[in-house]
Amino acid sequence: MTLAPAFWDNQENAQKVQREQGAIQNIVEGWDASQTELEETELLLEMGMAEGDEDTLTEVGQALDALIEQVETVELECMFTGEHDASNAMITIHAGAGGTEAQDWVSILMRMYLRWAEAKKFPTEMLDLQPGDEAGVKSVTIMVTGHNAYGLLRSEMGIHRLVRISPFDASGRRHTSFASVFIFPELDDNIQVDINDKDLRIDTYRASGAGGQHVNKTSSAIRITHLPTGIVVQCQNERSQHRNKDTAMKMLKSRLYDKERAEQKEQHKDIAGEKKEIAWGSQIRSYVMQPYRMIKDHRTNFEVGNVDSTLDGNLDPFIKAYLLWQR
Repeated sequence: MTLAPAFWDNQENAQKVQREQGAIQNIVEGWDASQTELEETELLLEMGMAEGDEDTLTEVGQALDALIEQVETVELECMFTGEHDASNAMITIHAGAGGTEAQDWVSILMRMYLRWAEAKKFPTEMLDLQPGDEAGVKSVTIMVTGHNAYGLLRSEMGIHRLVRISPFDASGRRHTSFASVFIFPELDDNIQVDINDKDLRIDTYRASGAGGQHVNKTSSAIRITHLPTGIVVQCQNERSQHRNKDTAMKMLKSRLYDKERAEQKEQHKDIAGEKKEIAWGSQIRSYVMQPYRMIKDHRTNFEVGNVDSTLDGNLDPFIKAYLLWQR
């Protein structure tokens, strides 16, 4: 490929184009590899059928299963066309209506996303965690690092509803709980978001995690309130107040950027959840454990009966259904 003479004059733009080219090249190479593997499997099938070799036919079946999975992965890659789909992602989960039940629901969702990231081999970092009053978690923010982390996780943006027999109810009654999930891309340093220091209120407090590195005897945790918009971010991951402030500012930058995009492009339905109350009627997905077991996404109508598998991190079927539905 011949580059324009002035291509390298703008280093930042050149690097961006190179990254995009690399991503496209990976997709093309993936398709080529799948095609080659398909041709080899066809030859193996012909040989197995001609010789009546059961072991060879079993090998063909295994190869086809692997090929289907490979093709689905490449197909998914082709769906990431958003400006920040390739970026790392920040997940913030807040408890909604339901008290202790809702706070326990946040801890279940937190585990689900951590298990999903673990299966993807995406490193995670706990940026902030506010424990529940009696059990569970009031709110948590997690950084997920990996290629297309935001593109995959943006499907999770919205209200998540849980229906189950409450373990906190001595009478064994059924309860409905809600939690909101917000997904924001980690922004490139080249993206400028103007933040006026006069618009910020910065508070320090002691970390309040469950123990270990999340507990600090000094007031190193940081909470930043953006007064014009009311957006609040907080970080208590590091022992250094300075590093917590840097991380919190990065979180605020992403929130403000996403808010501006939402206002400019109201047709982006994936961020409409930010305007909804965390309660009945606004959920994107329901997780029902009683009186039957089912998880249903109300946008795509995709549903599964294996609740435990999904809560253990098997989110890919829901993510793929969302991406296909959105297209």
